[in-house]
Amino acid sequence: MKFDVVVVGGGLAGAALAVALRRSRLSIAVVEHAPPVRRTDWDQRIYAYSPASATFLAELGVWSHLDRARLMPVGEMQIFGDAGGELRFSAYDSGLAELAWIGESSLVHLELWESLKRQHNVTLFCPGVPADLVVEDGGVTLRLADGRNIAAGLVVGADGRDSWVRETLGIEARQTPYGERAVVANFRCEHPHRGTAFQWFREDGVLAWLPLADGLMSMVWSAPDVVADELMSMDEAGFCRRVAEAGGGRLGALELITPRAAFPLRLMRVEEIVRPRVALIGDAAHAIHPLSGHGINLGFQDAKVLAQELAAVPSWRDVGDHAVLRRYARQRAEEPFLLQYLTHGLNRLFGARNPVAGLLRNTGMNLTDRLPVVTDALIRYAVNGRF
Repeated sequence: MKFDVVVVGGGLAGAALAVALRRSRLSIAVVEHAPPVRRTDWDQRIYAYSPASATFLAELGVWSHLDRARLMPVGEMQIFGDAGGELRFSAYDSGLAELAWIGESSLVHLELWESLKRQHNVTLFCPGVPADLVVEDGGVTLRLADGRNIAAGLVVGADGRDSWVRETLGIEARQTPYGERAVVANFRCEHPHRGTAFQWFREDGVLAWLPLADGLMSMVWSAPDVVADELMSMDEAGFCRRVAEAGGGRLGALELITPRAAFPLRLMRVEEIVRPRVALIGDAAHAIHPLSGHGINLGFQDAKVLAQELAAVPSWRDVGDHAVLRRYARQRAEEPFLLQYLTHGLNRLFGARNPVAGLLRNTGMNLTDRLPVVTDALIRYAVNGRF
């Protein structure tokens, strides 16, 4: 079977890329080991979708079909240092409808897949497990574990931070473990959150509370391994008390509504995100600390930019041409780089346990909060993906 593009990985970024190419002349194969599952309870994996990502999903015809009862707009964000530093971002003060939308990964993923299943130029190989990949001057050949062969002009690795495509092709990725895990869980709150997101930079990690619909809250606690072990081993009542106390009791008593989960955290820098006939997007191309909440938004912007470049390729030109792919790489060089170093620097700054670092980080937060030009620039980036 021959296609123009084969996308390995049908997660959010890979599926968004394929949907973004729905009006192009290109034929697309999407290889994914399992389809998303519709949940009756709440998904543990929660994302903060930026307005820029919401606009992109609206352009794909996805956003309008999402269940608004499971999406929560963020009107305000309050950030606290470990020694009196504070930052506040307000959608109202900035003339915005919202700073972000908080929703489940599966909510968006399912709708993207509904689009894929109806798309005339997409063939889904699901379940599909890649077994071998050969890249040659004339094209790429992907062999699946069941023996099927897929030929294409371009392979896109959208298969996550442990990307099979990247590793198979020997593309170097420098890994920097943080010695931390992100402990995630969802709670029912005693007091209303009123659409406010909270984040605390604490001695025992970075704690974020994200408002969910129906008075619920999603927690991400990026904690040192020893603290994460403690949080995961506590009984349910003790865990709820610990989380509530860490947030100063702002939302009252908490009731756990989903099981806890923990994910190891690491910074990943990929040496090259394109080669002739090869492109990487999403977590396969970059991994950042979750304290910024921008991981999935980077992936959506990767998908948007690559789709624009591929759709613009004239019929007489090879879709795997390195010059075409380099244009995508150049456009996506700055944003991931800045976010990686910003989040890495903040993680190290707040992880340093000495008086000088403490003074710098908390004074810096207070100064930023008092400089409208800086806060406006940060909000513009969060909303538009650029300063």
